[in-house]
Amino acid sequence: MSDEEQENPLAALGGIGGPGWSEADLGSERILNQDEIDSLLGFDLADETVERSGIRAIINSALVSYERLPMLEIVFDRLVRLMTTSLRNFTSDNVEVSLDNISSVRFGDYLNSIPLPAILAVFRAEELDNYGLLIVDSNLIYSIVDVLLGGRRGSAAMRIEGRPYTTIERVLVQRMVEVVLNDARAAFEPLTAVSFNLDRLETNPRFAAIARPANAAILVKLRIDMDDRGGRIELLLPYATLEPIRKMLLQQFMGEKFGRDNIWESHLATELWTTQMEVRAVLDEQLISLKRVLDLKVGDTLMLNATPDSPVEIRSGAITLTRGRMGRRNHSVAVRCEEPLNHTARLALKDMR
Repeated sequence: MSDEEQENPLAALGGIGGPGWSEADLGSERILNQDEIDSLLGFDLADETVERSGIRAIINSALVSYERLPMLEIVFDRLVRLMTTSLRNFTSDNVEVSLDNISSVRFGDYLNSIPLPAILAVFRAEELDNYGLLIVDSNLIYSIVDVLLGGRRGSAAMRIEGRPYTTIERVLVQRMVEVVLNDARAAFEPLTAVSFNLDRLETNPRFAAIARPANAAILVKLRIDMDDRGGRIELLLPYATLEPIRKMLLQQFMGEKFGRDNIWESHLATELWTTQMEVRAVLDEQLISLKRVLDLKVGDTLMLNATPDSPVEIRSGAITLTRGRMGRRNHSVAVRCEEPLNHTARLALKDMR
């Protein structure tokens, strides 16, 4: 190896600085600055609301986009109003409930992001045959205990970190959760009857797993203020829980019909009853060869296997409606029906209606 190759090992491999490389090529190299690196990766620390791009967009592609469920937003607005009244009666204090936001999350990601300590109430939606979560944060737990046990007004609830919740605290929170679940039942009642029954209380998110980590869920964040005290309640409903009533939740307003108009339905039924229908009276049927049909001439006679007293079939298309006897009324040939409309004809007319 020459002295030049020892000084520049890449030259021996034909790489940068090797044969065929000029000084202009070496001078054209440059290092990306931090802004260019952030742009390539899709990071923008200045504005978190900007749509992600680059590698960051690929990473975040697993996130859930919130499906617009207009009726669900109305249900939760109704829940806020009901909770404001019921929690005021429950605490005998001035309570204000506000809806922060409704978002869509992955169930596993949300469980890992729950700030501890907290109490997780697992409840069952009986008619929907699935579960949901109600998360009460630490601030609200201590505030509720302080209010219900006669704490002083104007003083913040004392928090003692690093210890499990006592039986009294769990019982008081359970009573509050039952009040919220009852309000949730009343909020869903105009849309559909759903009973939310408390199943258990957990303090460890791992024991509150009601869905697979990758499953999508609706997260509703509620803020509860009691003068200078308060906290958050978060309601988590997996999409699998809402799937049986998804069509109802997609409605823009209560009672909206999808692809069905009662006015046109009634008009169509009225028109069908007045529609003219072709009916044939069949005396006899015979199966003859095509050759004989082609040989028919004027004056030829076809013998029917029927007598003046033979029953006549009344048909509409290929459907036999009824049977009767042939006769004469005034100057017209008539058929008197002697059997009720048969079952097949009834079903066919019912389908037409």
